[in-house]
Amino acid sequence: MKVAILDGYVDEPSCLGVPPYIAPYPRYIYGMLVDFGVKPLYITIDELRGNYKLKEKLKDFDLLITIAGIAVPGKYLGGNPLSKKELFDIGLARKNILVGPITLELSKKEVMQLEDCNIKVVDFPFERRLFESLCSIFGRRDFDLNRFAILGAEVIRQHPDFPYVMCEIETYRGCYWAKCSFCIERIHKLWIRDPKNVVAEIKALYDMGAKYFRLGRQTDFFTYLADFSRDIPKPNPEKLKNFHKAIWHNCPKIKTLHLDNVNPKTIATYPEESKEIVKTIVMYQTPGNVAAFGLESADERVVKKNTLCATPEEVMKAIEIVNEYGRYVGYNGLPYFLPGINFVIGLKGERKETFDLNLEFLREVLQRDLLLRRINIRQVKIFPGTPMEKVGYRIVIKHKKYFRVFKKRVREEIDNVMLQKILPRGRKITDLRCEAEGKITYARQLATYPILVGLIGSYKRNTILDARVVDYGYRSITAIECPLNVNKATIEQLSSIPRIEKRAAEIVAKRPFKSLEELKEILRSDFEVVKDYITV
Repeated sequence: MKVAILDGYVDEPSCLGVPPYIAPYPRYIYGMLVDFGVKPLYITIDELRGNYKLKEKLKDFDLLITIAGIAVPGKYLGGNPLSKKELFDIGLARKNILVGPITLELSKKEVMQLEDCNIKVVDFPFERRLFESLCSIFGRRDFDLNRFAILGAEVIRQHPDFPYVMCEIETYRGCYWAKCSFCIERIHKLWIRDPKNVVAEIKALYDMGAKYFRLGRQTDFFTYLADFSRDIPKPNPEKLKNFHKAIWHNCPKIKTLHLDNVNPKTIATYPEESKEIVKTIVMYQTPGNVAAFGLESADERVVKKNTLCATPEEVMKAIEIVNEYGRYVGYNGLPYFLPGINFVIGLKGERKETFDLNLEFLREVLQRDLLLRRINIRQVKIFPGTPMEKVGYRIVIKHKKYFRVFKKRVREEIDNVMLQKILPRGRKITDLRCEAEGKITYARQLATYPILVGLIGSYKRNTILDARVVDYGYRSITAIECPLNVNKATIEQLSSIPRIEKRAAEIVAKRPFKSLEELKEILRSDFEVVKDYITV
């Protein structure tokens, strides 16, 4: 039987699967099919678009399973997610199944229309329901996501970005708070995975060639293996340290080990336990790490009306604690571990003053010399079954002007300043992967929230190199390859190096140089400043 998995990508509050990330879902589904004795074809929506031959090939397949759903929209460099408009074009095989968070957005009418197009919609969360459908085709098996995760590890070899694939790892699912008015995590029952199973999955992926991992599929990493008998689960630093030791014992040559979500309320409620966990993360995870904090709003009125988890004071306390141990620079040029902040615009109780309070909160972070790695500002997305469904997009529409002004001011007054603190001019950053070619090549580290780097010069995709910072955008940096070969560099590259700018043409005219010493005549007193940027 010929089966294919089409990855249309997902982005949820606790899960990212847009390239170079791969979500757990494709691996679970691939593992299910392998367990049934089927070796499926894995393709991405970017591979399928405009590929007539591939579309014709899929018409000969017995089953096509499509995964899709962008619950927290963003801007993506690595891929273009499957849209709702494209759903009606994916009924290519003899039998078609649609899964993922996108199904939460579909009306009954849209579901019926998809079924008319020979596409069966499986409700989210879908794993067990999909498994039951597959059992009706292939025969009965036992449902075990841990087993499927290991069997599905080999799918990463079919990913178009392999070996530069960041594997999203699920440690637990669901949210112990589950009260925030807008969040879809409430639909998941709490499922905490045994650390032995998580480590076994990481080892299976590692054995397949994976070197980049994010412990991202949970709402609060600090409460993994915690005491859930309390209203606010109490973290267990010792268990988390042993978990990290087991990962490195089994996978000693990992290049990236990062995390995603952390609930600031956990840190503020249990500061001493949280400090020990921060130390473990700094010691056992890799630099450039970011904990995404759900502040959502610095307006106490909005916090109460939407039963948000953490107050502004608690979030500030959590920022302090992570900065205390995580702000120091690691071997790749980035601080070891910093917090990030999420704002959600359009929630109940929002007013004009809300935007002022949000900006005041960020200004206080700057005034206290604390670092934030990222500030994410998005408008609320409404999902059926959440308290925000009754409100809809009324507040978003009403406050669109405030949203635009607030976002602009944050980018100009906060983001740019913060970026210069985190990555000062001349800082060397390592292991940049070139992703988009051009006169300016866009590159990023394989990381949890990588900084976008505009490399001056044209480099082939998947080139890995080091660079030094020369300039800044609001949320990105401009850099040049380090060391830059002055005998081969373009005049644009040379002109971007501090202290060389006006002497670039002279350097081009007098090259080739046999040694750096020959450049002293041109650069004179600036040579000592410039020498770390260049080579011959």
